[in-house]
Amino acid sequence: MSNPRYHNGNLRRKYRARFKAMNAPCGICKGRLGEIHYNEPSDSDHPLSFVIDEIKPVSKYKLFGYNSKVECAQDWNNLQAAHWCCNASKGAKTQTATLVRIKNDVTPSKAW
Repeated sequence: MSNPRYHNGNLRRKYRARFKAMNAPCGICKGRLGEIHYNEPSDSDHPLSFVIDEIKPVSKYKLFGYNSKVECAQDWNNLQAAHWCCNASKGAKTQTATLVRIKNDVTPSKAW
């Protein structure tokens, strides 16, 4: 089976152009690593380069109510701009799992 992200290559190119025009920050690190380098090639040689991240992983499309991987990959509300390195470290996890882990690392202040 081919990659569902590129099932409709024209739509994916439009989404990439839209994120670039918005100069959107990384949805994973929220800009902690700095701005996304939109004009660099998206590969491991350019870790801050731009990729489109699926918030709800395509591999788990059924868990989120999508009928197909293609539908999951093409849903604008399921996409966000991301650094290549942030997306690579996130893998097929959801952000809520990452946020929960971060919250559990926070120690309450003595005022509590």
